Amino acid sequence: MIGSIKLFNRFATKMIIAFVVVILIPALFTSASFYMVANRTVKDNVRESSIQIAKQAADSLSFILNAGSDVSDQIYSDMRIQHAVSSSALNNRNDRLWRENEEYLKSALNNMVYSSSFVNIVYVLKSKNNSWGSGTFSKVKLSRYEIHRQDWVKEALIKNGSLVWMPLQNDQLSGGGDNTELVLPLGRVLKDFETMENIGYIHVNINGKKIIQNLQQMVLGETGGFFVVNEEGRIMVDPNPERINTVVSNGDLLRNITENDAIEFEYAEGLVPHYGVKQRLSNGWLIVGTVPIHEITDKLDALHHNILLSFAVFTLGGILIGFVIASRVTRPIKQLTRQMKLAQQGDLSVRTEVHSKDEFGLMSRQFNRMMSDIDLLMNQVALEQRQKQDAELRVVTHRINPHFLFNTLSTLRWLIKYNQTDKANEGISALIRLLDANMGKKGHFVTIEEELDIIEKYLAILELRYNNKFNLNIKLDPDASQFLIPRMMIQPIVENSIFHGIVPKGTDGEIDIEVQRQEGKIIIIVKDNGIGILPEKQLVEKSIREAIGAGQTGIGLRHVFESIELYFDRGSEFTLTSADDEGTTARLILYSKAVAQGGEPYDTSRDRR
Repeated sequence: MIGSIKLFNRFATKMIIAFVVVILIPALFTSASFYMVANRTVKDNVRESSIQIAKQAADSLSFILNAGSDVSDQIYSDMRIQHAVSSSALNNRNDRLWRENEEYLKSALNNMVYSSSFVNIVYVLKSKNNSWGSGTFSKVKLSRYEIHRQDWVKEALIKNGSLVWMPLQNDQLSGGGDNTELVLPLGRVLKDFETMENIGYIHVNINGKKIIQNLQQMVLGETGGFFVVNEEGRIMVDPNPERINTVVSNGDLLRNITENDAIEFEYAEGLVPHYGVKQRLSNGWLIVGTVPIHEITDKLDALHHNILLSFAVFTLGGILIGFVIASRVTRPIKQLTRQMKLAQQGDLSVRTEVHSKDEFGLMSRQFNRMMSDIDLLMNQVALEQRQKQDAELRVVTHRINPHFLFNTLSTLRWLIKYNQTDKANEGISALIRLLDANMGKKGHFVTIEEELDIIEKYLAILELRYNNKFNLNIKLDPDASQFLIPRMMIQPIVENSIFHGIVPKGTDGEIDIEVQRQEGKIIIIVKDNGIGILPEKQLVEKSIREAIGAGQTGIGLRHVFESIELYFDRGSEFTLTSADDEGTTARLILYSKAVAQGGEPYDTSRDRR
């Protein structure tokens, strides 16, 4: 190749030298600038990622700690428990009141544990003979437990009702043998609210295993991790049990934890620089994460080296291409220019016909490959837009499904509360049929016919709750019965008619649903004979969008509105009209959305696979 270069005339040599100079100067400047920008950007990203991990760990751990403090607050404020504990020593053990108090205490403590997945066991301690606990509470172990000599009891007396948090430890008062189950205890005094005297002690054990698992799931680098300290820097929770209840040994780290308000810091562990991050927990403790700095910067250095190497390779490639510019600049460039103009005009099918084996041939093939990639990317953009709509629809659906289930379970709750067990049984059977109908449908879409069938099953449940008859009159155009709509799109409108229109009226109700297909659109009309729209919510008649922004609609109508915006074309609309004593009419106009370049309608059937 060098020999062929020597055959070039002087003009070619000058062109090559000029080309090399023009390329190298900006290449060096760009390489240095890009290196500095990339270095700063990636480091910022690493820091932000570490802080975010610490925040997630703090939020998750605070949630667990709050579960324990909530149970403690519940016991502390229970007047029945206060009365039972304060009168336990006064009543004869054969007395009926004493037995009732004992049963209530045991039942209440067990129920509190069962209601929380993070609380293992709770105790109400008074003396060796008068103490209570949930689950496997052992009075044998209690007899060896000197209550008033415990450090936490002394601190609880000083705090006079406030919580006392203790380090991670083994449960000392439950089980038959040596109990090695890890718990995080918290305690406080129990007061009689009538006299404000101390009558006992509350002791709640949070599941320590779940706390450790929570910490171990949060990873910094390859060897970094998290631990929890109190305000003085004493380690309260650590995956390494030998470190628990000891003060942080590294003085630099201890100062950064207790004296430095910054949430991130650097310190040295021996000769190894470390990075640290901390976040405050709900009980005042701190969760601290540490990691050797090289574990989070080694990949940065490798990335920088690769960037520089890649840029050098591209620069060398540009220099090599310069060798053929002088001799082959005219014909190939003109041809490429013509093809590029066609591509600029939107013709992505253009391809060059330069078939030489030199750099211009390579440029031609690269151009063809680039056009193929652009064409592929355009298709990918359309696909990603479609997938984005799917994701947004799933988010909306996941909001409405719990809302629907809440209303259904609320109905069954009222029936059971008023001992209407037969109706409750009918309601549960109807719910099973309804869920079975839903479970048989895959994807996020159903036909209008399927949606109306589900509504009929749901009305059967509501009739049981209100002891009223809700007559559903359906007029379905056969041409519109198989039109696909998002799940539970019509049902929230029917629910709104019943809950806010018919039920307040106190009589049986009529709901008319009419579905028509007209000139490429689907028209759905839902009409009821309820009380109509209340004056304070009449903004919905003017604009559903404004009513949603003003908080005048519930999650159901918002679901309908957002589903239309997400999945149907322009011109689709949702309106509500009302007149006094004439009920409310909801009107939906739906146009199928066209997303393909050729205007082909979006295929919603793929969501039912």
